[in-house]
Amino acid sequence: MEYNNHLLSNAFNGKTAVVTGAGQGIGFEICRRLAREGATVLLNDIDADLAEHAAGKISRLGRCVACPGDSSDLGFIKRLVERAVVETGSLDIAIANAGITLFGNFLDYKPESFFKVMEVNLGGTFFLAQEAAKQFIKQRTGGSLLFMSSATGHQAHKQLAAYGMSKAALEMLAKHLVVELSPFGINVNTVAPGATLTERTAADNEYEATWARLTPLGRPGTPEDVAAAACFLVSDGAKHITGQTLIVDGGWTVVSPSP
Repeated sequence: MEYNNHLLSNAFNGKTAVVTGAGQGIGFEICRRLAREGATVLLNDIDADLAEHAAGKISRLGRCVACPGDSSDLGFIKRLVERAVVETGSLDIAIANAGITLFGNFLDYKPESFFKVMEVNLGGTFFLAQEAAKQFIKQRTGGSLLFMSSATGHQAHKQLAAYGMSKAALEMLAKHLVVELSPFGINVNTVAPGATLTERTAADNEYEATWARLTPLGRPGTPEDVAAAACFLVSDGAKHITGQTLIVDGGWTVVSPSP
């Protein structure tokens, strides 16, 4: 879905944002919306070709720089924040969107799968927040952090014990950082999407019909739905909102029917 120019503001003019895991899906849509509303966006993805292609598409609408690399690697995270400062002189927004889902039954879930989920979903988010916060504090300008949780961090789902656990932990991290970072004018929030139609989920021919039936509002979410919530929480209009989680799931967690 394309945004009409007359519906867009310049809410992010002069802002610099880093978004991880943004080569497609929700992350891509967040980057596109930020760029179209005036931000300079550093778009990260572990797939270099995907990052370059995505940034190229967004660059037709606003300023977007491809930053391929592993967002769970501390050295890369440091370089990503440094590049944001090199590109524009400052950093204002950091969105930890990168994450992986490794399904598996609890009783035979492999250690390597468990630790990979934690490394990417928790480690990548924790240390991006840490590096970005250090830059915000150095600038003395405040800033906004946003984490990407999931409805499965609120309601149990088959074969997603490790994933759901990691997403719930991100919401608690945001709460703890209220204590640590509020004195510096930094707000930190979380978005928790429910079933969302992306390139990955579209590969399942039954996905849309199944979640349209299970979702009270009658359809699964779209990347645009989640991006709208994410961009609000990192906007100046949300500066007095911190430590909160906004669930974007069409009401699924209220009733929680199992697929």
